[in-house]
Amino acid sequence: MPPAVSVAATAPEPRTLDRVVVTANRIEQLQSGIGDSVTVIEPDEIRSSQRTMVADLLAATPGVVVSRNGGFGAVTSVRIRGAETDQTVVLIDGVKLNDPSSVGGGYNFGHLLANDDARIEILRGPQSTLWGSQAIGGVVNIVTSVPEGPLSGSLSAEGGARGTAALNARAEAGGERFAWRIGGNYLTTDGISSFDKRFGGSEKDGYRNVGFNVRGLLKLSAAASAELRSTWSKGRAEFDGFPPPAYGLADTGEYGYHEELVAYAGLNLTALDGRLSNRFGFAYTDTDREDFDPSNPYPKTFDATGRNERWEYQGTLLLNERWDAVFGLESETSQLETISAPSDFDPNPVPMKNDVRLDSAYAQLSTTALKTLTLTAGLRYDDHETFGDSTTGRAALAWSMTPTTLVRASYGEGFKAPTLYQLFSDYGNEALAAEKAEGWDAGIEQRLLDGTLVVSATYFSRDTNNMIDFVSCYGNADPRCVTRPFGFYDNLQKTTADGVELGLAAQLGERLRFTANYTSLDAQNATRSDANFGRALARRPKQTANASLSYAWPIGLTTTVAVQHAGRSFDDPANTIVLDDYTLVDLRATYAVTRTLEIFGRLENAFDEKYQTAAGYGSIGRGLFAGIRQAF
Repeated sequence: MPPAVSVAATAPEPRTLDRVVVTANRIEQLQSGIGDSVTVIEPDEIRSSQRTMVADLLAATPGVVVSRNGGFGAVTSVRIRGAETDQTVVLIDGVKLNDPSSVGGGYNFGHLLANDDARIEILRGPQSTLWGSQAIGGVVNIVTSVPEGPLSGSLSAEGGARGTAALNARAEAGGERFAWRIGGNYLTTDGISSFDKRFGGSEKDGYRNVGFNVRGLLKLSAAASAELRSTWSKGRAEFDGFPPPAYGLADTGEYGYHEELVAYAGLNLTALDGRLSNRFGFAYTDTDREDFDPSNPYPKTFDATGRNERWEYQGTLLLNERWDAVFGLESETSQLETISAPSDFDPNPVPMKNDVRLDSAYAQLSTTALKTLTLTAGLRYDDHETFGDSTTGRAALAWSMTPTTLVRASYGEGFKAPTLYQLFSDYGNEALAAEKAEGWDAGIEQRLLDGTLVVSATYFSRDTNNMIDFVSCYGNADPRCVTRPFGFYDNLQKTTADGVELGLAAQLGERLRFTANYTSLDAQNATRSDANFGRALARRPKQTANASLSYAWPIGLTTTVAVQHAGRSFDDPANTIVLDDYTLVDLRATYAVTRTLEIFGRLENAFDEKYQTAAGYGSIGRGLFAGIRQAF
């Protein structure tokens, strides 16, 4: 049986204007017809990068900044175009991953491992019209492929510095009636000290993660199919707690578990000779988090569960050759259950339980009125159980000005509903309104030298209002402090973000490939009543850049030098704690032993750069890794 997947090292193809994108308009569409800013990381790019975590893949894309509170498994935040990390929607095949039990309702990327059987789409800018609450900064969607063809799969293993070992396995097959895929992964590492060793941290904080995924598709008839898919993972991460006072950290024996289940069941129906596609689905996510401190008389120090249940319908209608529509209904219920840490004052605390419902309807119309011009416009209506209703809109255009020049422009609105914790906790405020954002971008993409050179430039701007912040009641005469003596949440803050994203991809001959991107970002506190008005938002470098140079040797060896740079930023709203700029250099190599067998290796942070993405927390130093990958 010939292999379905080849892992042979070859020169990558230059980036074109016509990659298929799903996330921008919730349907498969060529990138040349999309007016929004989208970056697609294909499976072969994930494989060649040898990255372990999805967050590290995202950090190499325009407009994205990643901060991590230590090593693998530590809390990891992803900020798109200067937005807060909890203002990003994270999806697996369209199923929302954001954690309703977290304070801001965001997603912790610290446990999301990279798999080379999926592609990652990063959609930048306010996108609530199609993706709902939290899509202010943008959307990250992990899109898995549909299993097809005879039995195939892959197995990879690697090991290296800090006692790190990783395994990844996958098998799949697809026939006329039934297709399936099953996969699993395992990662273990001794890690680094979460408390930066430059300030006294010496105890390594290890990490372990195990996960499985399964997908099945059944063709019921020529016009109907059913689908089930699920992803499960559980991570155990060690971390450091308090004090000392300088950064509030010290070497401790604390550890935590993070368990996540994602499930989806759907029915797909077509009608009108295939012009109308209908999808009825139920999506479920369950995130359980527990922290422990063995030195504490009450070892369990934190316990929270967040669940999200979503019923949805999506329709896609091809009106004629030039007009199509996407429309849908959604009903989402978010649930929170959390237990305060036991203490001598309350050894058996009562769990806090709450839920909230959000009903939505959306519609979007797209037209290629001219062969070279695609216009898109949409509206969304949301009805939230506490803050009421919200209407958001978007519009975009993609204009192929010449066969080699593409102009894009988009306007989008976003909103973020107050979280369950912000509404119902001891600091809750049920009168909170939704955070609101408006943003736009415009850019050009130019192909030169018969498409072997692609350059792009995009300007973006976003204003965000009604941002929810914590108000301390210490010395505060606000009447709400009577019932919330320690403080409460309120809609106070306004922020702005403006910047430029530049990109370049060049195929220099048959074997040499160069890519680069640069982002200039100005993200500020725009709340005039705030003492920090005009100051930079925390952990947003003004400048970031990435570059990669690869050469495919005739003997089947591919070598790569990758560089990542982040400029200076601040760790606090007052801009008093500085995070210095840093530059990381990785060296990678892949050798194709046969068409289906390859060995690979990399030297991460080759010059052992000392840096911080969060003050007081350690960062990963130099490390050598090697592995093998077999496809069948």
